[in-house]
Amino acid sequence: MHDSSWTGSIRDFLTFIRVECGLAANTLTAYSADLRDLEQDLTALQRPSLATVEPQDLATHIRNLKTERGLSTSSVCRHLATTRMFFRFLHANGRIERNPAELLETPTRWQRLPGCLSPIQMKKLLAAPNESQGPLWIRDRALLELLYAAGLRASEVVRVRVRDVHAALGVVDVIGKGNRQRLVPLGKPALAAIADYLDALRPLLAAKAAGRDDERLVLSRSGRPLERIAIWQIVRRQALAAGLRNVHPHMLRHSFATHLVSGGANLRVVQELLGHADIKTTQTYTHVDASRLREVHAKFHPRS
Repeated sequence: MHDSSWTGSIRDFLTFIRVECGLAANTLTAYSADLRDLEQDLTALQRPSLATVEPQDLATHIRNLKTERGLSTSSVCRHLATTRMFFRFLHANGRIERNPAELLETPTRWQRLPGCLSPIQMKKLLAAPNESQGPLWIRDRALLELLYAAGLRASEVVRVRVRDVHAALGVVDVIGKGNRQRLVPLGKPALAAIADYLDALRPLLAAKAAGRDDERLVLSRSGRPLERIAIWQIVRRQALAAGLRNVHPHMLRHSFATHLVSGGANLRVVQELLGHADIKTTQTYTHVDASRLREVHAKFHPRS
């Protein structure tokens, strides 16, 4: 009888490609790491059983490898190949009734422009945390406001310390990729949400850590610093509460940049706020804005 658990299925798949396909040890190591990443992401998506995995779950996982973890295109392509082979193996051996990886798009067909929320959608998301969700809603609201107001990566927001928020100056001190430091302004809603969290909730959470508080701003239920995957889960949960689907932390960063460009912000300023080393990376958002202008033109212009 086959072991249909994640652990058993991954073990059997790796044995198959080692014995039957004769792949090199380094390739097996890479495939094993890919599948552990897949298991982690899908478990976070509440897909603990292989039989419950949906095509959209796999698409979200592959997309997050690029947007959240910053993997190179070649690494993402390898992940994609691993995922396809794994589920083809499971389906061929009768462990799952259908193959959710069958319809995964090839890299050449991936959407190259970043997805973002409209200002109305963003407003709904920021308003989603409320008292009915329990005391952690105060933290979640502060987290969402910080992600959007400062355009932070998930990896950056988990590193922000209490002393990095300078309320009097209205800025947050951020350590980005390559340990590059930048100051990003915070608007009044974000500052107010963070102040409420610092006053009403964070001291209670920090007390649970029994002296282990390292002054990180955003804490978990147990008082420890939140991990990146927890940020992903909070954003997803609050997005669903707002009636939005397929929202991830990096989408708030995309929205931050796109809304600035749409409002007429100088591209060099946006580059500085995002912490991009190369202006070419920031120029993506001018293309996003141009595509929206084309949509409006096509919809409303009589000669479109």
